[in-house]
Amino acid sequence: MAGYSFLQGAFILLIAGLINRFLGFGYQIAIIRLIGPEGVGLFNIVFPVYIMMLVLASAGIPLAIAKLVAEEVANNNIPGAYRIFKLSLFILLITSLFFTVVLIIAAPILTESYFPNPRVYYCLISLVPGIIIVTLCSAFRGFFQGLQQMSPTAITQTIEQLVRVVSGLVFAYIMLPLGIEYAAVGLSVGVILGELTGFVLMLRIYANYRPIALHYVPGSWRKIYHLGNSMKKIFTLAIPVTLTRIVATALMSIQAVLIPQRLQVAGLSIEQATSAYGQFIGIAEALLFMPGVLTMALATSLVPAMSDAIAANNLALARSRILDAVRLTLQVGVPAAFIFLLLADELCGVLFGYVQAGAILKVLALSGPFLYLQQTTTGILQGVGKADVPFKNLVASSLVCIMGIYYLTAVPQLGMGGTAAAVAIGFIIMPILNMLHLFKMGLFTLSARENVLKPLVAALGMSLLIIYTKKIMYGYGIHDGLVLVITLLAGGFTYLVLMQITGGINDQDRQKFGMLFKFNRR
Repeated sequence: MAGYSFLQGAFILLIAGLINRFLGFGYQIAIIRLIGPEGVGLFNIVFPVYIMMLVLASAGIPLAIAKLVAEEVANNNIPGAYRIFKLSLFILLITSLFFTVVLIIAAPILTESYFPNPRVYYCLISLVPGIIIVTLCSAFRGFFQGLQQMSPTAITQTIEQLVRVVSGLVFAYIMLPLGIEYAAVGLSVGVILGELTGFVLMLRIYANYRPIALHYVPGSWRKIYHLGNSMKKIFTLAIPVTLTRIVATALMSIQAVLIPQRLQVAGLSIEQATSAYGQFIGIAEALLFMPGVLTMALATSLVPAMSDAIAANNLALARSRILDAVRLTLQVGVPAAFIFLLLADELCGVLFGYVQAGAILKVLALSGPFLYLQQTTTGILQGVGKADVPFKNLVASSLVCIMGIYYLTAVPQLGMGGTAAAVAIGFIIMPILNMLHLFKMGLFTLSARENVLKPLVAALGMSLLIIYTKKIMYGYGIHDGLVLVITLLAGGFTYLVLMQITGGINDQDRQKFGMLFKFNRR
C-alpha cells in the first residue's frame, strides 16, 4: 500500500481541485453578471499584491514542513516531526504579523502611487486579515502533507472555496447599492470568510486526527542543537522555494505591463491592446491551465513522497514514483495539446464568446505538455531537496520569455501570436532543464516508447476522429456547442480505447488505480 500512497494523495487532491475549479468557474460567471467587469477589475487590481504578501509571509516554509516532516516520519521519529512543525509555525506567526503590518502601512501609498484606480483602497484593506489566516493554515496543511495525508488539505480547500463563493456573492449583492467599489469589498470579505472557515476546520482536524507522539525532552544543550539544526533545514529548502514563487509572481506582473505596451508599439490602440491581453490571460491561458489540476495534485503529493523515499534510501521506490508521475502527466498532457490545437476556436467561442482567442490558444497548445511537466518535475526536485534547481531554471526560462515578448509582440505581423510563442518557449525550456538535472542525478531515464510514443499514437488517432467528426457535423450545419460536446466525448473515448490497445494503459496501471479506488471507498 505504501507504494501507492502518493497516487492516492494525488487522486484526493485532484477530486478537490476539480470541485474547486467547477465552483470557481460558476462563481466567475455569477460575479460578472452581478457586478460587471468593472467590479471584478477593481478586485483583481489588488489581488496580486495580496498574493505577493502571502508568498513573502509564508516564505516557502509550508513546503519545507512537508518535506522535513516526511523525512522524520520515514525515520520513525514522530517527536522530530512535531519539532519541525512547531518551530515552523512559530516562524510563520512572526512573518505573517510582520507582513500584515507592512500591508496596512503600505496600503495608502499603493493606492495613491501604484494602483490606477484609487477606489481599490477598501478592497485591499479588507484582504489584510487573510495574511495571518492563510499563512498559519498553510503550516498545518504542510504538516499533513508531510504525513502523506491529503484529505485534510482537500476537505478544507473545498469548504473554503464553497464559503468564499456563497459569502462573496451574498456580500457583493448586499453592498452593490453603495457602489461598485463596495461590491468589490464584498468579494474580499468572501475571500476572508472562506479562508477563516478553512482554518478553523483545519484546527479541528489537527486536534482530532494528528498522530500521537511520545514525549521526548532533550537536555538543554541538545535542545539548542536540535533547534538550530531544524532551523537550518527549514530555511535551506524554504529560501529557494520562496525565490521561485517571487520570480513566478514577478513574471506575471511584468507580463501584465509589458504585453499591452508592446502591442501598442505593434500598432494597436490602448483599448485594443488591453482587450487582446485579456483574451490571452483570461481565455487562452485559462484553458491551457485546466489540465494542470492533475499535475498540481501530483506535484503536491510528490514532495513528501520523494522525501520519504530518499530518507529511507529507497532509490527504486523514488524512481518508480517519478516514472508514474511523468507517465501520468504525459498521458493527460499529450491529448490535451491536440484538443486545444483542433478545438481552439470552439472552446474559446462556445465557453467565452471570443472565437478570436482561439488563434492564441493554438500557438500555446503544443507547449501544454511541457507546462504540466514543469509542475511535476518541480515537485520532484523539491521533494529530493533540490529546490534551488527549479528556481535557477525558472529564472533562465523567464528571461527568455521576457525577451521574446519584448521583441516578438512588437512585430505587427505577429502581435499576440508573438506573445503566445514567447510564453510557449518559456514553458518548454524549464521542464527540459529540470529533467536534465534528474537525468544527471540518476533518478529518471525517459523511455520514449512508453512515455511519449504510446500517448502520441493514441492522441493522433483521436485527432483524426475529431477532424472527421467536425467536418461531417459542420457539413450538416450543426451548432458549435453541440460540435464541441460530441467531438470531446468521442475523442476522449477514442483516446482511452487506443491507449488500451497500444498498451499505454497496462496491467500495472490498472492494478494501481484499482488499489487507489479501493482505498478511497473505505
